[in-house]
Amino acid sequence: MDALYTAVATATHGRDGRAVSSDGVLDLALGVPQAMGGNGQGTNPEQLFAAGYAACFGSALGLVGRQAKVDVSDAAVTAEVSIGKQGEGFGLAVSLRVELPDSVDEATGRKLVEQAHQVCPYSNATRGNIEVDLVIE
Repeated sequence: MDALYTAVATATHGRDGRAVSSDGVLDLALGVPQAMGGNGQGTNPEQLFAAGYAACFGSALGLVGRQAKVDVSDAAVTAEVSIGKQGEGFGLAVSLRVELPDSVDEATGRKLVEQAHQVCPYSNATRGNIEVDLVIE
């Protein structure tokens, strides 16, 4: 792969620490969610993954929409990232909820979402590793 860009971030103290990008644009406190026994102060890795996946998938959808000459610029993507026990460790599952513009019919929307799932780097990275459910709303 020829890298177009490389993001660099450092996290200290795990889920109860801080995450900082090399350029300083991202600098935030991390915290364990209350559902996992923490105080919920700060963001957590699942939220960061959800935000990144939603944004990336939205860009992939825009790309395939432009290629198909279908306007999906008003689409919204919500990523729900779950963490749970899996064997001896932990695993993730994702539900991508894609809200398409009313002007896009169901069949076209399904086709574009499935094409975006083939193009999106997050989808390609997770394929075969974690369950990803595509939901068109």
